[in-house]
Amino acid sequence: MIYPIVAYGDPVLKARAKDIPADFPAAELQKLIVDMYDTMYYANGVGLAAPQVGKSVRLFVIDSAPMVEGDEDDDEPAETGIKRVFINPVMVSETGEEWAFEEGCLSIPGVRERVMRCPDIVLRYEDENRQVHEEAFTGMTARVIQHEYDHLEGILFTDKISGFKKQLIKGKLTRIAKGEAKADYRLRFAGQRGR
Repeated sequence: MIYPIVAYGDPVLKARAKDIPADFPAAELQKLIVDMYDTMYYANGVGLAAPQVGKSVRLFVIDSAPMVEGDEDDDEPAETGIKRVFINPVMVSETGEEWAFEEGCLSIPGVRERVMRCPDIVLRYEDENRQVHEEAFTGMTARVIQHEYDHLEGILFTDKISGFKKQLIKGKLTRIAKGEAKADYRLRFAGQRGR
């Protein structure tokens, strides 16, 4: 099932998501994961967090391959994208000199801004089989993970830009919150019920 994407202004995007309990039904979890991948790909995203489909649980999916394709530097080996599910993730560390990159978000259509993030992270998480991993990520994949992880903490990329930049996009954000936004995928605005 392809979910509508929850748009900016819905309180679910500003709430800290809850852990998925160990006794959560496996079949229900697997269906949610499949549906989230289907929704992410349908919307041409590289990551999707459960709050973005109206579910305030600590789960996100990514496929960072589109972010690293064509991002080759002659002096360094090309970064390899990953497709992965992250359940109940915990950020262990974020290190290295922060770097800027223009980010967007499926929940905030038509808005892109430069965001500073660390290049190296270590994340503890459960995979789709509920096995625990602690793994290091770098580059674009680390950035995608940090963006989606922020969603679970109730943080949007627009929260990480300067006050001046926030003033410049305030009108756009207000229009999105009022339901005045268009995208190539279905959006669900605050006060609407999604399926």
